[in-house]
Amino acid sequence: MNLFRFITMRLLQAVPVLFGVSIITFALMVATPGDPIRLLVGDHASPETVAALRDQYGLDAPIHVQYLKYITNLATGDLGKSLRYRVPVSQLIAQHYPVTLFLVLYTIVLTLPPVFALSVWSAKRQNGPADQIIRLLGVLGLAVPVFWLALLLARFFGVTLGWFPVSGFGATIPAHFLHLFLPALSTMIWVVPILVRTLRSALLDEMNRDYVLTGMAKGLGERQIFRKHILPNSILPTLNLFAVIVAYLLGGSVIVETVYAVPGMGKLMVESILARDYFVVQGATLVFAMTTILVMLAVDVVSALIDPRVTP
Repeated sequence: MNLFRFITMRLLQAVPVLFGVSIITFALMVATPGDPIRLLVGDHASPETVAALRDQYGLDAPIHVQYLKYITNLATGDLGKSLRYRVPVSQLIAQHYPVTLFLVLYTIVLTLPPVFALSVWSAKRQNGPADQIIRLLGVLGLAVPVFWLALLLARFFGVTLGWFPVSGFGATIPAHFLHLFLPALSTMIWVVPILVRTLRSALLDEMNRDYVLTGMAKGLGERQIFRKHILPNSILPTLNLFAVIVAYLLGGSVIVETVYAVPGMGKLMVESILARDYFVVQGATLVFAMTTILVMLAVDVVSALIDPRVTP
């Protein structure tokens, strides 16, 4: 199967997945206690006002009619209109999604160098003091809840030392990096141990294969074998896990964006759930799902390019 056909098939397979996500999200929001119109206008609004708003947003129709209307609009690219902000959902997503994407990419940039350095250092010194320390720190990193770590870092580096802002996104690119450093660091500390354990295991597995001994017997240097053979062959399993981690980062942005008041998709999602803003929650969930699908697709393509034996 050629690469173009593979990408086309995967995108077509994404359609029923997104359809299923829309059904589950819609059902959960409808089943959530609370009246979005009452939350919007307050308890003292007249019945006429409530009825008019229900009719305006189509919330007075039967559930199946509401969903069919939502799917029909979705097919034309219309994600609906926010109940809370009174603007199109697509406009809200366009405002908040770049912030979350910036945070995720920032976290990845901070994560990759220590992952490679610690994994190689640990694998080459298996069962030594350095390896034991790295593995112990990894266990501690996994044991610490992200939200608690985020609060701790904000308190120490933001409030006590005053080195970094503890809220907002900033108005310029340098300000973006400054404002999002602590949120990215909070997530990175949790992600690094997972990837280090995976890459370390893959490196040890490759280092014990017969081709390594064969290469050394033929006079190839240890560094050359490691750089050209061991490391590339070890990246593939870590790369597949990395795709799952990116999906977690998108979902985990809800935590750090709420703690640091970052105006991204995670914070928008939390506020919309509390306000029962159905259309925003559904639109944001679909965007998260589509992003995850595209990341998985990109990883599969990269895996095929790294190792020709991987057939897409």
